[in-house]
Amino acid sequence: MEVKMSLLDNMIGVGDMVLLEPLSEDSFLENLRNRFDHNEIYTYIGSVVISMNPYRSLPIYTPDKVEEYRNRNFYELSPHIYALADEAYRSLRDQDKDQCILITGESGAGKTEASKLVMSYVAAVCGKGQEVNKVKEQLLQSNPVLEAFGNAKTVRNDNSSRFGKYMDIEFDFKGDPLGGVISNYLLEKSRVVKQPRGERNFHVFYQLLSGASEDTLKKLKLDRDFSKYNYLSLDSATVNGLDDAANFRTVRNAMQIVGFMEDEVQSVLELVAAVLKLGNIEFKPESRCNGFDESRVKDKNDLKEMCELLGIEQSVLERAFSYRTVEAKMEKVSTTLNVAQAYYARDALAKNLYSRLFSWLVTRINGSIKAQAKTRHKVMGVLDIYGFEIFEDNSFEQFIINYCNEKLQQIFIELTLREEQEEYVREGIEWTNIEYFNNAIICDLIENNQNGILAMLDEECLRPGTVTDDTFLDKLNTICAEHQHFESRLSKNSKFLTDHSLPHSCFRIQHYAGKVLYRVEGFVDKNNDLLYRDLSQAMYKANHSLIKQLFPEGNPAKVNLKRPPTAGFQFKASVGTLMRNLQTKNPNYIRCIKPNDKKAAHIFTESLVCHQVRYLGLMENVRVRRAGYAFRQPYEPCLERYKMLCKQTWPHWRGPAREGVEVLMADLQIPAEELSYGRSKIFIRNPRTLFFLEERRRQCLQDLATLIQKIYRGWKCRTEFLLLKKSQVVVAAWYRRYAQQKKYQKIKSSTIVMQSFARGWKARKLLRELKYQKRCEEAVTTIAAFWHGTQVRREYRKFFRANAGRKIYDFTIQRIMQKYFLGLKSTMPSMSPIDKNWPARPYLFLDGAHTELRRIFHHWRCKKYRSQFTEERKAVYEEKLEASEIFKDKKTLYPSSVSQPFKGDYVEISKNPKYQKLNSAVEEKVLLADVVNKINRANGKGAARIFLLTKNSFVLADQKTGQVKASVPLPDLTSISVSTQSDGFFALKLKEGSASAAKGDFLLSSEHLIEIITKLHRTGTTTTDREQLNIDISDEFLVQFKQDKVCVKFIQGGPKNGNSASCKRKNNRLLEVSVPTTA
Repeated sequence: MEVKMSLLDNMIGVGDMVLLEPLSEDSFLENLRNRFDHNEIYTYIGSVVISMNPYRSLPIYTPDKVEEYRNRNFYELSPHIYALADEAYRSLRDQDKDQCILITGESGAGKTEASKLVMSYVAAVCGKGQEVNKVKEQLLQSNPVLEAFGNAKTVRNDNSSRFGKYMDIEFDFKGDPLGGVISNYLLEKSRVVKQPRGERNFHVFYQLLSGASEDTLKKLKLDRDFSKYNYLSLDSATVNGLDDAANFRTVRNAMQIVGFMEDEVQSVLELVAAVLKLGNIEFKPESRCNGFDESRVKDKNDLKEMCELLGIEQSVLERAFSYRTVEAKMEKVSTTLNVAQAYYARDALAKNLYSRLFSWLVTRINGSIKAQAKTRHKVMGVLDIYGFEIFEDNSFEQFIINYCNEKLQQIFIELTLREEQEEYVREGIEWTNIEYFNNAIICDLIENNQNGILAMLDEECLRPGTVTDDTFLDKLNTICAEHQHFESRLSKNSKFLTDHSLPHSCFRIQHYAGKVLYRVEGFVDKNNDLLYRDLSQAMYKANHSLIKQLFPEGNPAKVNLKRPPTAGFQFKASVGTLMRNLQTKNPNYIRCIKPNDKKAAHIFTESLVCHQVRYLGLMENVRVRRAGYAFRQPYEPCLERYKMLCKQTWPHWRGPAREGVEVLMADLQIPAEELSYGRSKIFIRNPRTLFFLEERRRQCLQDLATLIQKIYRGWKCRTEFLLLKKSQVVVAAWYRRYAQQKKYQKIKSSTIVMQSFARGWKARKLLRELKYQKRCEEAVTTIAAFWHGTQVRREYRKFFRANAGRKIYDFTIQRIMQKYFLGLKSTMPSMSPIDKNWPARPYLFLDGAHTELRRIFHHWRCKKYRSQFTEERKAVYEEKLEASEIFKDKKTLYPSSVSQPFKGDYVEISKNPKYQKLNSAVEEKVLLADVVNKINRANGKGAARIFLLTKNSFVLADQKTGQVKASVPLPDLTSISVSTQSDGFFALKLKEGSASAAKGDFLLSSEHLIEIITKLHRTGTTTTDREQLNIDISDEFLVQFKQDKVCVKFIQGGPKNGNSASCKRKNNRLLEVSVPTTA
């Protein structure tokens, strides 16, 4: 069963401020502090959500949390922004009511994050599908783009929205998003040209310089160094926690997802670069003949690069910075601009260029995310706009922002009261008028078309003659002096004449959130927001595709001599449109509060929070909600929650829920004036009554918990007892079984022992009887044998006495030979020819026969072993036998060659492509191919040669090229000389007078000496028409080199000679070969 936690369960402080008792500003702040300290950053005022910025990540926005708040009643769980988002989404989807979510609060309070959370929750709970997911992704990815171009770092917030944003998200009948429309309000474009100390310009400038590639910066004619641009403040260029380079990549990706083409992205970046270049243009005065100063561009390099980026002729823009053309009916008057006016024109162009680019971005995003279907859509609006602002120095921007907040407060009170009244009517409860502060009088002071402050400001801006901020203040003092919410020291109201907290150049308005002092300096200029026509026309002449769209008024064919609408007029119209839009929708409110100015976690500054509570009008919100009934709840959940307080309703009420609630309240003796029964809800007037019910419920739950514990403990003890009893029975049964088994085994063992003893006694008795019987039989037999023997010997003694000894000897010898052969049969050695084992002879007289039998057996098993040989293997053994006959006990190298098989072809001459030509040159079959060293008589060094042996000749060829160096027929070979030691030297001696002997004998060295000489000797032996080849084994022999004979002498060398033999020339007649001493 799912456990549902109510708003009132495990509550830290009071989750809904409507239930706060007693209600005061101090108790209100203390409740906020208490919840903030316990990481409860959300609190309700009825259906309004108060959000405290924690300045750190909290684990309360996980997918599990989304599922927890999905399709749940607003008050069913603890306060959370997801509860409000879910309530708004379900009302839109199920009840077909358009919704709007109004997010307000000062800079740094978390408005932007709140709007992201709302959008992410709606994206998570709505439908799925490829097209739906694409729309959701585009809606979510519009945020990074607008934040980059519309947000900036301020002293209060590292990601402060410097514009107001209203997004209408459109849904189909199933609740799936179709698209959206974004409206922007009052971009703080003055930030483009000047930022307060400790703040920086809009994020996109720093992101572009930090994250763009070197190639992109080169195309935009930019440098990464922030200090090279006048419009970028340096004291806060880098912000902890903000990675501008990574954010730039995020923005580029987001623009791609939203639907920006690559050329559009490049155009936007070119305009951003142009704004930076524009800030670097500086002017110098130049005197004219008429005595007036004219401005001139000081360094034209930045102007040139900016014109190249935008495709503008440099001379056209340079003239626009020096001259201003004024048109009146049919006349044109051109006047020069001084340096101050030129700087004003430059900054005005930069502000207009950036603000129009921002508006174009919003329009372009709307073109991508707007709904394609033309059927009626359900709409959810999300408003993220400035909160009420009270600074030390308040100007025109704070004035119109506070005007917007006055309108939002007005619509909040109206819609809240209307919602209350509709619920009372719907539930059939009498409506009583609620007294509250109506700020319509303040809105009228600002927006009245005849004598409102905005109307008088427009009138001053349009009035001919000298217009200054002081003339505007004089007009305010004249017209608004008697207004109860307007204060000025120069007004006709005498009570402010001595108010030194009110400077002469200021006026003060008593807003719903408190008094705000406005300095009139800059009101007229900021309201005018003029851009000289020459600059507009210069921008229109640009070849840049986007610039023409941003400055349509620069088209000479469509010259409009009317003054453009003022900033105040435009904002007033936008606010009016916004208010009419909001009045058509069901409102949901999120009030964001900043707990401290340090942007640090766990710090709650009471004075700062108190200030925000006042200007957000939160106490007024609570009073409006509490003016009638503080708490209301449907009958079913009310009865379910409190039914244990009455015996008649516990544990189950069988009738209608309303009757059950009435019985419950009557049983609790709650005064009738504290309650009202609607059609589907019960209304409780005072929070004390609700807390009384909660306290009774808490006590009852404790009693019920005690009862449940008692019953559970009894059940647990009974269960444990029955289990122990059952276990005891099982253990006893198993033990009895075990004991009987042991007893049986003991009896059985005893019986077996007794049986064994009895059987043993009987067997021994029988054995004794049998032994006695056997001895008797043997005795009789022996006696009979002796008797018969005596009789026979007595009878035949005369026949055997002459030849008995010889016969006994022959019989004995025969028996010994028979025993010898039978024993030899069982002890024969193995069939291996190398097995030298042979049984020992038992008798000396068998020595000759024993030796002969051993010889015969050895010859027989050798014959058996040979019969298993193939022809190839037989040839190998014959070669090995021949090698043994030649070298055994004659040359030290021989024993190490016995275990090595004779391979024959060591260079793979038939397979190696290097020796293909050599192989084809030898017509006969190659019996042996090996690499040998031919010894040079001059120095004793060797040269590598290929030695090939065929049936009729041997060949020496070059190892590298395969070229034949010498080919000698075998009949010309007379003898071979080798040493007795372990070297590989051998001399091939040729027949004197033969053609092969012209160059003399061959002195060679090889690792396979034994195999080479054996094959040469064997090949020579098989040839019938020649003499047998002579093998001379000696440590000193003569070798014929051409005409000279050289002695080759072999000596034992020391360790210094290494592991191989070395040959050295001693003189013309002696070559000395040092052979290492073998261990």
